[in-house]
Amino acid sequence: MLDANLKTQLKTYLEKVTQPIEIVASLDGGEKSRELKSLLEEITSLSNRIALVERTDDTERKPSFSISRPGTDVGVRFAGIPMGHEFTSLVLALLQVGGHPIKLDDAVIEQIRNLDGDYQFETYISLSCQNCPEVVQALNVMSIINPRIRQVTIDGALFQDEVEKRQIMAVPTIYMNGEVFGQGRSGVEEILAKLDSNAGSRKAAELSKKEVFDVLIVGGGPAGAAAAIYAARKGIRTGVLAERFGGQVLDTLAIENFVSVQETEGPKFATALEQHVKTYEVDIMNLQRADALVPGKLLEVKTASGATLKAKSIVLATGARWREINVPGEKEYRNHGVAYCPHCDGPLFKGKRVAVIGGGNSGVEAAIDLAGVVSHVTLIEFGAELRADAVLQRKLHSLSNVVVITSAQTTEIHGDGAKVNGLTYKDLKSGEAKKVELEGVFVQIGLVPNTEWLKGTLALSRHGEIEVDAKGQTSIPGVFAAGDVTTVPFKQIVIAVGEGAKASLSAFDYLIRSSVDDDETVAAEQVAVAA
Repeated sequence: MLDANLKTQLKTYLEKVTQPIEIVASLDGGEKSRELKSLLEEITSLSNRIALVERTDDTERKPSFSISRPGTDVGVRFAGIPMGHEFTSLVLALLQVGGHPIKLDDAVIEQIRNLDGDYQFETYISLSCQNCPEVVQALNVMSIINPRIRQVTIDGALFQDEVEKRQIMAVPTIYMNGEVFGQGRSGVEEILAKLDSNAGSRKAAELSKKEVFDVLIVGGGPAGAAAAIYAARKGIRTGVLAERFGGQVLDTLAIENFVSVQETEGPKFATALEQHVKTYEVDIMNLQRADALVPGKLLEVKTASGATLKAKSIVLATGARWREINVPGEKEYRNHGVAYCPHCDGPLFKGKRVAVIGGGNSGVEAAIDLAGVVSHVTLIEFGAELRADAVLQRKLHSLSNVVVITSAQTTEIHGDGAKVNGLTYKDLKSGEAKKVELEGVFVQIGLVPNTEWLKGTLALSRHGEIEVDAKGQTSIPGVFAAGDVTTVPFKQIVIAVGEGAKASLSAFDYLIRSSVDDDETVAAEQVAVAA
């Protein structure tokens, strides 16, 4: 299953293993079990520290396998064949179980060790989901650190009977001790915050003790990362407050238009951003949501956790999120048939009927991707014609299992109380209400800026975007903004990066001029006193 190049790379990684590893494979006579056996045999052939044991008479999911350290409670389990996005999770599990150092702060490792309780996690993923590996790797490493934590990663496409029984319609979905624990992207610190009830208040107290920042960047996407780099390079005290570092890029599958990077994936790009920022002296405060901006001589940002941070200047780069259609049924069936990421959740709708709401590039691309997985796609566009690029429209219209409906307004999403079973739209030409029976709805109608917490504090456009001038200055002195959250047109990563750099340079210029003004005021006061 592994090509020669991948084998060579994997062999090099496995040379870092210092402890013996035992892989126990639970197999049956099926094709997928044969595929898994082939993969595991290839892996064991690359290291004399790895042994493979086969079992057919146990009660584990089949095909599945555990990776453990003999004589200890250290181990993880995969149910399925972890290729695609999860191959990295497999490699990391082999290294970490094999004794390779875990790259977490000592304080975080100690917090995991001290968790009081027994936790059995089941994480349902799809191999095409770019958000799933972070969850899988976080829970795997936690289970390696603390034996009272057990984790199994389950390929939802392979174990569809479980997916149907538990009515899982979005990945990643995490169960803990048999109950739903969470859905969507989560890292170690996010999971710890849920398990350790006192973690939030301790973190807030710690943040409130921080010294005044010269520049505080709110947001950790491309604009925020660029702002942090440019500020830190000036040698000033720089902090980044982010709800999740990487921002919306984490939810982007393919990036093919960032100058000098021919092709990459969103999570990889986000990781590169964070690594670049960390090469400078930047205080990254992740998993913290800004809740209020307080103007003044010293600017303040209050967080949802209760912390207060102070800064001489601020760059707002909180980005945007998927826009909702705001019709009955959307919120009720979110993650139960209503989805926003076709790449992540598409495989869960294999062989089913779905709709895509939106006829722009993102909507048409979603319809094209889904057409290769589901039985039928209905694309619904409010306007009289699609707005996507011509090349995408040609591809869409070439697909036999796609129907395009224009001049249509989605009015309601229906369900049976547990999951979606249809939607109703209004024909804008005839005024007639029409119903479509289906099992999934993917909403792709653009973005909404993350500015609710700023309303009434600074000037916003009628669309909720932060109004900025040519230098990124907002209506509050010392407060700048950049990226998708602003009125700057064309929401693109490369533009956000440039705007972040510009806002940061403007903030530095503001600090210099403010310092000069303060010095002149002091000098004038001294002259007046002397006179």
